[in-house]
Amino acid sequence: MMPSSTSYFPRSYADSRARFLAEAERLGAPAHSYAIDALGSEGEALATDVALIGAPDAQRLLIMTSATHGVEGFCGAGCQFSLMDDAAMLKRARQAGVALLLVHAVNPYGYSWIARTDEGNVDLNRNAQPFDGQPLPENPGYGELHPLLLPPEWPPSDENQRDLARYVAQHGQAAFAQAVSRGQYTHADGLFYGGDRPTASLSNLRRILEEHASRYAHIGWIDVHTGLGPRGHGEKIYAGRRNDTEVARARQWWGADVAVPYQGSSASVDITGHLAGLTYQACPSSAPTLMALEYGTVPFDDIVLALRGRNWLRAHPEAPDALRRDILQTTQDAFYCHAYDWHGMVLAQSRVAVLQALCGLQASE
Repeated sequence: MMPSSTSYFPRSYADSRARFLAEAERLGAPAHSYAIDALGSEGEALATDVALIGAPDAQRLLIMTSATHGVEGFCGAGCQFSLMDDAAMLKRARQAGVALLLVHAVNPYGYSWIARTDEGNVDLNRNAQPFDGQPLPENPGYGELHPLLLPPEWPPSDENQRDLARYVAQHGQAAFAQAVSRGQYTHADGLFYGGDRPTASLSNLRRILEEHASRYAHIGWIDVHTGLGPRGHGEKIYAGRRNDTEVARARQWWGADVAVPYQGSSASVDITGHLAGLTYQACPSSAPTLMALEYGTVPFDDIVLALRGRNWLRAHPEAPDALRRDILQTTQDAFYCHAYDWHGMVLAQSRVAVLQALCGLQASE
């Protein structure tokens, strides 16, 4: 009897981590753990775990990462567990000469605590900056919005909601999305904060790439995300540098509908500091083809409201238990649809993307 799609999606970070390590052991795949100092919501140790599946002499590597944005790990881990249970696809990878590097819980803190950010409120997909004394990217529009996005009380007052609606009416929805989500480096308690130094989890990921990926001549990467776009649709978002050759290769692998944020063709705004860019420093001799697979959940305004509530809760640990539970559930619901149809759509598109990547890697010279 075939397992249902829903059976692959975990209940919590702790459940997900135990399952990942057990699946790696079942497959005989070497597993390695990269811990951070913070503890999880159940008092559990937190770590990014990796499993390397495939022949030791493979020259091509496909990476799949989950939980770059913490709470999005419910979906990403489900994609990883489905792949680990897919004997036909694992056989196809071996035949193609491709090893699989599965990276479970890039941001274990956010996964455990139902947050998009890490223990320092940093968005890891805005954190891969040089931090070498050069000016960080500016986002002046965010400063104007910050007091409105993080009001003193939650739920926000009617006046607060009217002020935000007035901003959108004056500047437009696109400008609002840019100001909120592009990333900012000025308000450490704010939304989409990129940090002032590399985070522990980002440093762990760099080490993972150096230790497990740098020897491969060709690398494909699928970083699983949730939130933006129509419910259940997996938008394929180019995640590499501004390079027409790499964009063309990504579209050759995954299709002409690969969206390119810097060309304005994606539901995602054009960001800097995205973590897939670590490949260029950690694996300088490799040819990378990088893609984020972004599954839609709820409308953008609902996502922003959920993130605002989660940041408010971070700033107000004294919040009543009922309000805390409501905010955490709203956050989880914004980035993970616990529904059979959504699960099926997610896994079907993930499997296609993996197969396309294997074909692309196999054809690489």
